[in-house]
Amino acid sequence: MTTQSSTRWLFADQLGPQFLDAPDQPVLLVESAAVFRRRRFHRAKAHLLLVGLRHRARELGDQATYLRVDTYDEALAQVDGPLSVVQPTSYGADRFVRERGIEVVPEGRGFATTREDFTAWVSGRRRLLMEDFYRWQRTRFDLLMDGSQPVGGTWNLDHDNREPPPKRETLGLVDPWEVVEDDVDAEVREDLDRMVRDGTASFVGQDRPRWSPATRWEAVAALQHFVEHRLPTFGAHEDAMLARDPWMSHSVLSPAINLGLLHPLECVHAAEQAYRDGRAPLNSVEGYVRQVIGWREYVWSLYWHFPPDYRRRNALEAHEDVPEWFRTLDADAVTANCLSSVLREVSERGWVHHIPRLMVLGNYALQRGWDPAQVTAWFHEVFVDGYDWVMLPNVTGMSQHADGGLMTTKPYAGGGAYINRMSDYCKPCAYDPKVRVGPTACPFTAGYWAFLDRNEQRLQGNQRMRQPLTGLQRLADREALVAQEAERGSAPP
Repeated sequence: MTTQSSTRWLFADQLGPQFLDAPDQPVLLVESAAVFRRRRFHRAKAHLLLVGLRHRARELGDQATYLRVDTYDEALAQVDGPLSVVQPTSYGADRFVRERGIEVVPEGRGFATTREDFTAWVSGRRRLLMEDFYRWQRTRFDLLMDGSQPVGGTWNLDHDNREPPPKRETLGLVDPWEVVEDDVDAEVREDLDRMVRDGTASFVGQDRPRWSPATRWEAVAALQHFVEHRLPTFGAHEDAMLARDPWMSHSVLSPAINLGLLHPLECVHAAEQAYRDGRAPLNSVEGYVRQVIGWREYVWSLYWHFPPDYRRRNALEAHEDVPEWFRTLDADAVTANCLSSVLREVSERGWVHHIPRLMVLGNYALQRGWDPAQVTAWFHEVFVDGYDWVMLPNVTGMSQHADGGLMTTKPYAGGGAYINRMSDYCKPCAYDPKVRVGPTACPFTAGYWAFLDRNEQRLQGNQRMRQPLTGLQRLADREALVAQEAERGSAPP
């Protein structure tokens, strides 16, 4: 039981009202400079975290103790009386608070699924398919249900949500809800500039106006705006990419949800109500519900379900270092239009949607055999919605297949044909997605076959890889292709 008089220590991803046991509970908020020395975060991410913390302190007034210190231990030494925390979202933070005897409230209040819920669901199961988990979530939360059956008679409308992009430069939608910066943003920007000048921190990415909510009221406004203006068109082109329309119909609410400013159930209930009211079609609403209450909760649960050594998995024995041009988001060094465009978007905003993450950034790293732990750390650092629990399963497991198939049944490797079909990146590119050897060879097409060549023996037992491996054996230019990709090495494509 939580001590009634305990002060609640709120981490930067626990900024919503649900993390307090009572509206007047004393609060501790800590800003640690050491966090920015340990990792080279995206400038936009550092900005968002500090603005969120400082706004929460301003909202709470005298109820909160706000400490700016070098280390968390330095802050704890200044606190009298008992402390409690809501379940931290990482192994590292969980270990830190427990080693110091701080009381942990077990439920993760930024999620709909507790660790106990997932353990009970797993019990007796021979497989941990996301689809099974998603149906269980829909049923227990009565989401898009007609009695015991899914609305429309089908659980999953993913087949309706794989349309290629329209033959125009943008979807023509209004932009996501627009942030209006204030004096807290200005103060944080000055502090980050000082850290860089003093050499106490370094960042990647550009310093641009904040685009993601940092307060509860901003997050609620952004959710309402998405449901009204973007949710209706979300479904069909959910997996498509447009160079001039990075937002497309996506909610871009993941940073706000991951800061604890919105609860996932709050988001999916708002989407469901739009369907019930006739304001959004079923395929759009179901696709969004599946992302939030299905995949996000599944990833959160797997983070704690897998053993702590999961982060050291490297089933494909990928040991190449992530090159500096990639680490620093140097889009100008890259000729390949898809990769250059996506790196530029990440540099400008610290965000792209899930398909550029998986099929451009992650796919390229997988093909080149970059160390999965380094790739996971990079995703954690450069994305504003990136946290350890998010990126460890998503990158180590799904994107880099380093767990050998615990999350996905085959590697998410794909050639230029996929990118060409699902985007407008290829038409103005110097490379041809149909060519795998020579000066116009697409780095993704060539990289795909080089990946198969390097991992042929490791993937032999995977039934889903039988067809592509058979195709590999038939390549007349296999030797030339492998030599070409070895010469390319870690140079920007």
